[in-house]
Amino acid sequence: MATKQPTGLEIIGGLAIHVIVSKLGPSDAAAVACVNKRFKDWASDESLWASFCAQELKLSSPIDPLGNQCPTFKAAYGAWREAYGMYPWSLVKRVKDIWDRIKTWLTKNFPEVLPTLRKGASEDEINKLEKCLKVKLPLPTRVLYRFCDGQEQCSPSSRGSTNRLQNLCGLIGGYSFYEYLVNVFLLPLDLIIKETNDIVRHLGFSKHKYIVVATSSTYIEKIFFLDCEEGQLYVGTKNLLVSREMMPCVPNGLITSIHDSKSCFQQDGMLLWLEEHVHRLETGYIKVREEGNIRSISLFPEQLPLCSSATTGGVQVRASAVFVPEFSDLVQEKEKYMFAYSIRMSLKPEGCFIHGMSFNSCQLYWRHWIIKANDHVVADINGEAVIGQFPLLRPGEKEFVYESCTMSASSRGSIEGSFTFVPGRLADPKGSTFDAEVAKFPLLLPEYIF
Repeated sequence: MATKQPTGLEIIGGLAIHVIVSKLGPSDAAAVACVNKRFKDWASDESLWASFCAQELKLSSPIDPLGNQCPTFKAAYGAWREAYGMYPWSLVKRVKDIWDRIKTWLTKNFPEVLPTLRKGASEDEINKLEKCLKVKLPLPTRVLYRFCDGQEQCSPSSRGSTNRLQNLCGLIGGYSFYEYLVNVFLLPLDLIIKETNDIVRHLGFSKHKYIVVATSSTYIEKIFFLDCEEGQLYVGTKNLLVSREMMPCVPNGLITSIHDSKSCFQQDGMLLWLEEHVHRLETGYIKVREEGNIRSISLFPEQLPLCSSATTGGVQVRASAVFVPEFSDLVQEKEKYMFAYSIRMSLKPEGCFIHGMSFNSCQLYWRHWIIKANDHVVADINGEAVIGQFPLLRPGEKEFVYESCTMSASSRGSIEGSFTFVPGRLADPKGSTFDAEVAKFPLLLPEYIF
């Protein structure tokens, strides 16, 4: 009897089939495996599934969603698909990428925060929250919490205590000026239930739609609310408790299909907010600030165009501002928006060089500010010192940093000016005074509020 000759794809060599299957993607590769034994062997090749895991899940080893080792990459890929099978796969991949990027940045720059990140919540735990608060979470937020259930946080009784080291590990970060300190954490599900019951009910919302997802761990109350129906993320203003005034934290036009699992693209305020935050961290737009032995993520911009920099006679001055929603009052006309600003000054390693002469120190004596709103001067300020201090700058020392704040009637403004320095010391001047420029830096109501 004549031997049956191979036909169709079976006459193509194994290497060529491997290339073809690798172009199909995981789902089609699994379907090819159902054709016959030869195709099953080709579609089960370990290198093929290692490539799929690397491309779609950024996995370099075969681990499941709980971090357990799997026997093969194919088994690992199957475990991931099974664990998140109730969600759109494109959304799962996007959320995993966000958390991977956050953890990679933290490992390199701020490892103290990593132990505060909780393991992912289960479907049962998320369902419990929805039942307790009578809400339906947007799909992107559900997946975000499946990967990480917020942060471990200090108890409310310790807010405002002198030991703030743990408090400054907020993933979102914050700012300070005068005696005010803000440092924002992502809340875990159990605290979302508690804070939502305490705060939302106090505000008297008639409809179950808002949940509290992030707050400041310090004594300055800064509260972020997720609208579970529309998907927008809001932050409370100064009038939150009086009139429930809030501001959107991400552009409204970007939120889409938050409850539609059949849509090919879903994003809510939480997803967009965290995605933008990690982008700012990765690009160095915001950085970790060290003050004494305490480190925290500072929301003051570090790069152009929102951070200005100028060097005069060896004195470098960097300046930037951040919007402060919790002290802004949208009802007011003259003092509607609050901005905190950070000034960082230092002396270059070569020292102070003025009028052809070099000095190994200089000390600030005077400040001059020009504050504008919509390009119109609203304040021209002169005075001694900065926040009551006369910083002495020496070559190579750390920046002298101080923060202050200003109110504005406009969502668009700027600050510029100069500092008058004395070469040497105020008590022992070595030359004539000179003005170090503070280049213009903007006061802007941002698209993304943190």
